Amino acid sequence: MKRLCKIAWILLLAAGVAAGAAAQVGLPGLPLPQLPGLEDPISGTLRSAQSIPRAELRKLRIRELLRTERASVEADPDGQPILRHQVGALSPTPEALARARDAGFTILSEDALAGLGLSMVVLRAPEGMSTRRALKRLRELDPEGSYDYNHLYLDSGALSEAADSSPAAETPVSAPKPQGASTARIGLIDSGVDHAHPALAGTTLHRFGCPGAELPQPHGTAVASLLVGQTDDFRGAMPGAVLYAADVFCGHPGGSISLLAIALDWMARERVPVVNISLVGAKSVLLTQLVRVMGQRGHLMVAAVGNDGPSAPPLYPAAYPEVVGVTGVDAEDRVLPEACRGKHVAFAAPGADMRAAAVGGRWSEVRGTSFATPIVAGLLANSLPEPDPEQARTALAQLMAVAVDLGPKGVDTTYGNGLVGASLRRPPEPEK
Repeated sequence: MKRLCKIAWILLLAAGVAAGAAAQVGLPGLPLPQLPGLEDPISGTLRSAQSIPRAELRKLRIRELLRTERASVEADPDGQPILRHQVGALSPTPEALARARDAGFTILSEDALAGLGLSMVVLRAPEGMSTRRALKRLRELDPEGSYDYNHLYLDSGALSEAADSSPAAETPVSAPKPQGASTARIGLIDSGVDHAHPALAGTTLHRFGCPGAELPQPHGTAVASLLVGQTDDFRGAMPGAVLYAADVFCGHPGGSISLLAIALDWMARERVPVVNISLVGAKSVLLTQLVRVMGQRGHLMVAAVGNDGPSAPPLYPAAYPEVVGVTGVDAEDRVLPEACRGKHVAFAAPGADMRAAAVGGRWSEVRGTSFATPIVAGLLANSLPEPDPEQARTALAQLMAVAVDLGPKGVDTTYGNGLVGASLRRPPEPEK
């Protein structure tokens, strides 16, 4: 945790990417930056702009992020959000770092990823040098090294409070642990989780990230409930399982690759066999290597394929061969029109017409590949108690064997191997 605290504060304060003032924790002698609050800066826009196609929502969020945080966030050549003036490096040699310093680069953070046998270094460009030029220069200085932008990854789903907009005032926020609770473990890399929600209060939760602060957010809370939540009338994929939850957002609208790397390393050190990643973003030299090492060590990473539409290019990490890509279907088992397609789609699961936990004891109606992903992750985790390459392949084969074929006969680019977890579909409650 100390390692993550160090890098989080360096990045969030030095780079100016921080949580809102309402939830900030200051360091002695350092002023807090004046940045937007914890709420997604365009959440109001999304709720009111019903005419915007769902497949366009992520692009809209990126545009708004670039507008509201232009001092610290910019776009890479492909239009994906990155932290301005920052370049990440995986396992650079001391000689390479020395050359970078001599060229005017500053090391913002340097962390050993002991669980993965790697290290992560974040460098800041010299004064007056653009981020694009900085990346090019570092690759020139160290052609054999692994350098890329410090990309930001966004969640992949939509929530509304149409299902239940009132807090569960009559339900205690601390519930007894369910009888016969699972001893299985599962990981979540997302935004913060509201552990006090009745659906989660009985679970064992190990937190990671955001030094000294708990910043529950709607997306992380919803996905966590679909993984391990349980009430009298609600059941996640692994009710009562031990949840390892890493917050890589810390109140910000996006999670950086540098914090994602440290979260993956924590999962590796804790030997969490299956990790749910309902985030989407750019292909990255850094992320490519991180997921490859995780896969080699027998961890299953399960990720949302995204909601950018059927003709959109692949999104990552779901599109990596080491990652299990998940799409979503509605109550009629039809693929969500906004869901991405491609050879990387491994499974389909319910991703609409259902409810999940929301911050403050509330419930939300959820839609998107983000919310299909925890169903697949939970089913796989039930068959994989420890990270192991052979057992991971077996768990995947077992899930393929029970998948219900949809669409064209056999594996296809829309539904993958077919639908799983249909029995876990939870329709939203009728409005009162």
